Amino acid sequence: MDTGRRGLVGIATAIVAGAAVTVTAAEALPGGTATAARFDCPAAREKVERLEGRITPNACAFMERQIVFGELPTGTPPALGDLTHPRVRAYLDIFDPEATLWEAGGAAQRGHTTIGTSITGSLGLVPSLRYRGTDVVADGSTVMFGQWNEVTLKGRTVAYPQIARNVLGDEGRTLQARRYYDRAVLFQDTLPEAAPAPLFAGIADEAAPGGGDHAPAGIPGGPGAGELPERLAAWNAEDTDALLARTRGARLAGPGLAAPLATEAGKRAYLERLFATADLRLKAGQVAVGETTTYVEWHGTASVTGGTGARTGIPFGIVERFGPGGEWELYFDTLPLVADQKEIGALFRQLAS
Repeated sequence: MDTGRRGLVGIATAIVAGAAVTVTAAEALPGGTATAARFDCPAAREKVERLEGRITPNACAFMERQIVFGELPTGTPPALGDLTHPRVRAYLDIFDPEATLWEAGGAAQRGHTTIGTSITGSLGLVPSLRYRGTDVVADGSTVMFGQWNEVTLKGRTVAYPQIARNVLGDEGRTLQARRYYDRAVLFQDTLPEAAPAPLFAGIADEAAPGGGDHAPAGIPGGPGAGELPERLAAWNAEDTDALLARTRGARLAGPGLAAPLATEAGKRAYLERLFATADLRLKAGQVAVGETTTYVEWHGTASVTGGTGARTGIPFGIVERFGPGGEWELYFDTLPLVADQKEIGALFRQLAS
């Protein structure tokens, strides 16, 4: 993915605020590369699979707090609203007192009381929650924290990837957080009779003629800085051809897939299923650029017409990850696309029963 990475280095400000100046991570620090090398956040690096980017002291402090919460055992689950529970305190230590926290399908939560009460509910449902850092990219005040989550629900272990996207303030505490993961996986094996039909059921690469392998995945050409507005336009216009053009040869991983898609036919079917279900209205979010990995966030709303009827303005977003080995990964929540809020609430009550 090196070609795409070079095209994206230093463009986070350009995509979000329209700035035209491109600055690499090392150049942004006094002393250049030598200064960048001296501050490496070793405690966090030891705990995550890959750590890249412009790692400021604030970013390091954030990652250390994130790791502490992911590893800390819950013990006795907190009562709803108990903000004094040790694991709840560790969670709130990640956030600024006036922070916002968003997940797909609903409005952002604001402030320690609301965010803390929400996590007490989550830990009451899944006290077994734990996670490890996977692919983490820090770009100054923006950190994309890839993680692998594991929970136990109704005697079953459920594991799933997540991107925690954070904009940091003083002392590395999160001012604005968005979480990108697919909640539908929580119900597929635990409530098989009640779970909505998976959005991407049946999407897979077809076997090559004669039983051969799929077309080999190469290193795709990623979008350059000037192309990102066009990529945003392609998402909003449901332009599958444009989205695939710059990721040709990449393996596509995303919610609902048992294995990455290597063929263009498989990737096209996946995108077309998404666009047949949801009308996306997205805006540019944050970009985080590392040495080999780039994350790009698109955030806005989705509207759907299937299921229980038309629903418009559903809070929705997508994170794209372009990785070093030809990966193209999508992170988003399919649940609000296949169920309304009433149905989602009923599913979570069944999980808790």
